[in-house]
Amino acid sequence: MKKIKTLCPAKINLYLKVLDKRKDGYHNIDTSFQLIDLADEMSFEICEKDIFIDSNQDFLCGKSNTIYQSAKKIKQMFGIKNGIKINIKKKMPIGAGLGGGSSNAASTIVALKSLWGINADTSDLIDIAKSIGADVPFFIYGKNSSGRGIGEKLKSTDSIKENLLLIQPDVHNSTKDMFNELDMYRESNNFIADSEQNNFWDIFIKRDSTIRNFYEQNSSEYNLNLSGTGSCIYIRYNKKEELNKILKKIPSNWRFFFCKPLQYSPICYIK
Repeated sequence: MKKIKTLCPAKINLYLKVLDKRKDGYHNIDTSFQLIDLADEMSFEICEKDIFIDSNQDFLCGKSNTIYQSAKKIKQMFGIKNGIKINIKKKMPIGAGLGGGSSNAASTIVALKSLWGINADTSDLIDIAKSIGADVPFFIYGKNSSGRGIGEKLKSTDSIKENLLLIQPDVHNSTKDMFNELDMYRESNNFIADSEQNNFWDIFIKRDSTIRNFYEQNSSEYNLNLSGTGSCIYIRYNKKEELNKILKKIPSNWRFFFCKPLQYSPICYIK
């Protein structure tokens, strides 16, 4: 096999609790990951020597992204002589708490293991994944899971049954900045009450008046949830008729997506 095509699914966090900061700079968390069918498209093809990335997003065509970092790490670690051509069609929002970069990295690691004939099991790949990003091990694992540690201690869970409305405000959230802000709030005398669903909720809605107004207008009638450190908000629903009111209240410059839950990631089928 010289070419692989796959989909890289997004995730949401059904809940996210930040426990404490570690000496390595990461945070211990308690969370539940749910795969969804919003996905990027990726293909991988063996070439002679170097790593080439082509994409509909210019920032992915360089070296400062998780795809290139993952390919380079695998190539160096296992002494691979061949190169790889990677194409990615980005459909997931960026900086939205959906794990897009982590999903792309995981797909790269798994696809290159197959294409380059690398002798490594899932635990080996998860060890590599941890060095790329905290959410990458979950996407390597490829199944809905509870996550502890930095997110690498995984235990399989059942998929939710409801459909999902994802609402993406017109903001880009930096995961690093959100964790730093949470740390500062917790260390100061201005400690804020943490939301039961996601510890970043209070910080998130205080950052932007449009988001705060949307939350205040709709949270009593709809169960609004936050994924990761934001910015994607989601609602679980059974019938679209349940969403009639809130769809009319979404600001015109925000995006929204109707999604379904997945039990397994497509990368589980890469052999």
